[in-house]
Amino acid sequence: MEKKNTSIRYTIFIYFTVTALAASLLITFSLYQRLSTQVGEMVQEENQSLINQAARSVESYLRTVMKLSDSLYYGAVKNADLSSESINNEITLLYDNNKDNVDNIALFSQSGTMVEAVPAARLKNGLDVTKEDWFLSALEKTENQHFSYPHVQYVFDSNENQYRWVVSLSRAVELTEGTSTTQGVLLVDLSYSSLEQLFDGVTTGKGGYVYLISSDGEILYHPRIQLIDSGRLQENNMVAAGYKDGNHQEKFQREDRIITVKSIGYTGWKVVGVTPKNVVSLNSIKTRLFIVFLITLILFILALINSYISSRITNPIKELEKSVGILEEGDLETPIFIGGSYEIQHLGNSIKNMTKQIRVLMNDIVEEHEAKRKQEFDTLQSQINPHFLYNTLDIIVWMIENEQKAEAVKAVTALARFFRISLSKGKSVITVRDELEHVRNYLMIQHMRFKNKFSYEIRAEEGCLDLTSLKLVLQPLVENAIYHGMEFMDGDGEIDINVWRTEDDLYMAVKDNGLGMTEEQVESLFSDQVHVTSKKGSGIGVKNVNERIKLYFGEKYGLTIDSEPDEGTSITICLPAVPYDAMTGKGERL
Repeated sequence: MEKKNTSIRYTIFIYFTVTALAASLLITFSLYQRLSTQVGEMVQEENQSLINQAARSVESYLRTVMKLSDSLYYGAVKNADLSSESINNEITLLYDNNKDNVDNIALFSQSGTMVEAVPAARLKNGLDVTKEDWFLSALEKTENQHFSYPHVQYVFDSNENQYRWVVSLSRAVELTEGTSTTQGVLLVDLSYSSLEQLFDGVTTGKGGYVYLISSDGEILYHPRIQLIDSGRLQENNMVAAGYKDGNHQEKFQREDRIITVKSIGYTGWKVVGVTPKNVVSLNSIKTRLFIVFLITLILFILALINSYISSRITNPIKELEKSVGILEEGDLETPIFIGGSYEIQHLGNSIKNMTKQIRVLMNDIVEEHEAKRKQEFDTLQSQINPHFLYNTLDIIVWMIENEQKAEAVKAVTALARFFRISLSKGKSVITVRDELEHVRNYLMIQHMRFKNKFSYEIRAEEGCLDLTSLKLVLQPLVENAIYHGMEFMDGDGEIDINVWRTEDDLYMAVKDNGLGMTEEQVESLFSDQVHVTSKKGSGIGVKNVNERIKLYFGEKYGLTIDSEPDEGTSITICLPAVPYDAMTGKGERL
């Protein structure tokens, strides 16, 4: 692969810019980390404030409900003699004042008998309230008020054909009947929708949410409670129940999250805020665009500064480089720039002194090149046997004397094309198209000479015609097929030339139906022993062609001969499948 040349000015500019940019990136990265930390702390503080506010709303709601419970107990139940008076009016009044938050209010005796119920009329058939958790909890700890988990109201019959979600508050109360007092249980069913309203619109940023759990981790409210109940979504509520108030980091289902927790007094409930960690960082599109803009601005300013510095350093070198470039184009009389620092001036003087030597060397190279090209041309010309030329000219003269002018013109044209391609301006490589044209002209002339004693056919794949071929590789093989394979055979000869490509290899095969050769004769063609060439041939033997191919393209390429006596001979040439333009662009190696 050709190495790309870069100017010293460009190199200095790039090195300075890259160094400055690296420092800028380091500063920007440090600033980014610091800002990211500050943003994270700020978001966590905001989340903590938001969760505290939500917790205060829940506490206020619970205090309101507990005040209602106290009003029911101390204002209606405790001082009433249930054996002689009804407290339905007092309970109904309190229900009407709080019906937005309350679904049912009921009073039960210790034996489970319903004393009063507003607005429900009767218990569901077969229900024994003494076995319910809210009833047992109230009698077990009589001094406390107890809150249940959200559930569908199942205690009372309702005329509405719908399920109502409630949170039950129960507490132990003292019932007075005449002169005796017994324990009872006050039940207040709180509307679950009123609890949901406390969390409407409460989020902790994009992708964040808030939910409510009991002290033992049971979910009391969640914005995606239906997905959780159906099993399509999971929440880390059991782990969150063990968190203390404040911010915590966790990884749940491969997602990094920040958990903000605030406990609610009396009940032990916890408000939990969930914030994806990527929201806390500076990964927003605006932040990224700002960072990109900042880096681009820094890079632009540094580029201007570095461009000025590099130009001051490299302008003298650039001027000297221009002078050398003109020398490279062949103008050895151009003045050499001498300026800049001492080193550049010294280099300019050295180049100026070398210019005279370059003129002498250029003249010597030109003379040597002309001599080498002439020697190559002479060598190529000497390979073409004069007998072939003499015999062809004799045929042309004979055609003219016998007034076969058309045939004579055809022969002269073929001969001219044959020698044009043979010379090829001294080139060692030509296209497959030209090589086939060369051998086609040769076969046309020989076909006239031997008076149609043999037939020939040339076939080539279309994609092979513009590939590279070494010059004069087919003609010697065809020549051998005519003079050695068919000279003494009976009947008409056949010569087939095929050209095809297989992946990265190009194949050209010359096949005849001549006398053929033994295995020893085939091996002798590639040996170093001297072969007596036919006086009718060109003198370019099979060994010569094989060696030229290997020398030019490598040892894996060359000739393969398949021949048997009386069966004919097939010689296959293997070359690399290289486009002619790509090969000539690299220059010839022979």
